[in-house]
Amino acid sequence: MTNFLVMFFLVMSNPVAFFRALGDVTRWRIVRLVMERALCVCELADILEMPQSSVSSHVQIIRKAGLLESETCGKWTYFRIARGHLAALRSLMKHFPADDEFAADAEKAESRLARRAESCCAGPVKLAKTRKSTLTP
Repeated sequence: MTNFLVMFFLVMSNPVAFFRALGDVTRWRIVRLVMERALCVCELADILEMPQSSVSSHVQIIRKAGLLESETCGKWTYFRIARGHLAALRSLMKHFPADDEFAADAEKAESRLARRAESCCAGPVKLAKTRKSTLTP
């Protein structure tokens, strides 16, 4: 019942923006990637093998729907699913099994994060803690 109420209030406050944010395969992939950890646009672009400008446009749609929290460190901004949306999104994701694309994305994310210290972006401070994963790739 609690999951229903959380989802109802979060979605019904702006259902079009919520479902628009999730209604594209690239945005769905981004949402899955930032459920547990904060990533910047350049990291997402590497993982998704897309131009940063395209990834940035998708991130802004998700952000405008209120699904993301962010932290700016220097010239980089890191994004992660806002805590208030976690339960609803996790509940939703249980109904959609992870596919091969998600498994590949998760593998690329781990590889990219292993190189974070050597890359242009050092990583977030406040959003640095990785959440406990409830999803399996």
